[in-house]
Amino acid sequence: MVDVKFLCGILATLYMVNSVTGKPPNIVFILTDDQDSEIGGMTPMVKTKKLIANEGMTFDNMFVATPVCCPSRSSIFTGKYLHNHLAINNSVAGNCSSPDFQKTQEINAFPVFMKQQGYSTFFAGKYLNLYGEDTTGGVQHVPPGWDSWVGLVGNSVYYNYNLSINGTRETHGSNYTEDYLTDVIHRRGMEFLSYQNADTPFFMMLSTPACHEPWTSAPQYEDHFSDIVAQRTGSYNVHGKDKHWIIDQAITPIPNDTATYIDGIYRNRWRTLMSVEDMVEDVVSTLLKKFGLDNTYIFYSSDNGYHIGQFSLPMDKRNLYEFDVRVPLLVRGPGIRPRSVNKENVLNIDFAATFMDLAGATIPDYIDGRSIVPLLHDNAKLPFRQHFLTEYHGESARINPGCDQLDNQGIAWCHTYAHCQCEDAWNNTYTCIRYSDGQQHYKYCEIADNDNFVEMYDLESDPYEFMNIAKTADPDLVNQLKTNLAQLSQCVGASCHGNTELYGSNLLS
Repeated sequence: MVDVKFLCGILATLYMVNSVTGKPPNIVFILTDDQDSEIGGMTPMVKTKKLIANEGMTFDNMFVATPVCCPSRSSIFTGKYLHNHLAINNSVAGNCSSPDFQKTQEINAFPVFMKQQGYSTFFAGKYLNLYGEDTTGGVQHVPPGWDSWVGLVGNSVYYNYNLSINGTRETHGSNYTEDYLTDVIHRRGMEFLSYQNADTPFFMMLSTPACHEPWTSAPQYEDHFSDIVAQRTGSYNVHGKDKHWIIDQAITPIPNDTATYIDGIYRNRWRTLMSVEDMVEDVVSTLLKKFGLDNTYIFYSSDNGYHIGQFSLPMDKRNLYEFDVRVPLLVRGPGIRPRSVNKENVLNIDFAATFMDLAGATIPDYIDGRSIVPLLHDNAKLPFRQHFLTEYHGESARINPGCDQLDNQGIAWCHTYAHCQCEDAWNNTYTCIRYSDGQQHYKYCEIADNDNFVEMYDLESDPYEFMNIAKTADPDLVNQLKTNLAQLSQCVGASCHGNTELYGSNLLS
């Protein structure tokens, strides 16, 4: 009897191989900022889901290795965990776009390999948070591997910013038709596509500020979603029990003025994403008209998740919980079944290997991530990844184990409106291992605070992470996770791939 699934996998792989043999595929990568997949971040993306998810694959278990912008983006470009690329936070001292990062990591980032494979390469939008500053080489520094470079200087904004246009400064103000950043990225992307031809494969990355603060939408979307409020489900407005100090210090119940304020943020985040919707629609339409989509892959994802009211924390990312580490991943392209859903664990460190694989490049052995190309074509040996690492290093030099209820590193609006708690301090430094085999799903975390606090969750029975079982779980299980966390925290290359056999025994067996 013919194994239909196996035959389909072989045919899909042959389809992909024939496509690559004839001409390497075009690749488009759309990256948003702070867009979660746990608290409704994809709900407003009607066009994006129709044009990418419905025509391709949705990954239900897509995670970031570090839930904050610069370290996460550094992982995307290098294919490495934080402990290997060493961009540990959003500061120059923390190696964010630093001269050292440029000399040791940027020179081996995936765009270099795309260029070596003959790709025409284009980037527009947010790169690394401190890119283009005087301390990181200024606008004249263009990361290697990019033919056309439109890089935002600094962190996400929508108006009043500078761009590096292939090393030359371009200043933008507050005129919507000329300066709204998502639309500028959109237009520059369309310009790039206009001068591409069928003879040369291209890689285009569009990295939008949406839906990062200051949450400024385009004028035509300012009144959208007026009746929407932040999701009141899961851990919203729940005081976390037996959790580390950041969660313990949250105000529960959430004060009314804070609830009102963060509901406004929730709506504004969705509103900023409407311009991303317009961009996705135009990109897909243009690709279809000019090239067809038989040899083009489109990837859509985000650099980290977000929380608004979860465990009573007003808003931010940086935490070890599902809402901060889970992000969307949608992919359409040749050989991918429409409306398919993949349940395997994939990470942002996988992008570099995936793009290299599609381009026909040899993936270097120092890459921590894995190519997901076999998953795209239903031809992967499963499980793809049974365990992986989440790392975070707090940025602030705060030396006290707690902080004042209204102190959030001097952010004025936070003091005024949101009863914020500090969420970024040295003692919010942690490492976590996540293990899943299709039946068991555990997360084990060690927090480097004054108490060396440990959190552990059975995500199969407790998906919202209410009950810390670190003290009640089977001691053998806890010790096995602890041992594997220590090993994974020092992994390099293939030892980071998340296969249990790499450690010489079956985890949790």
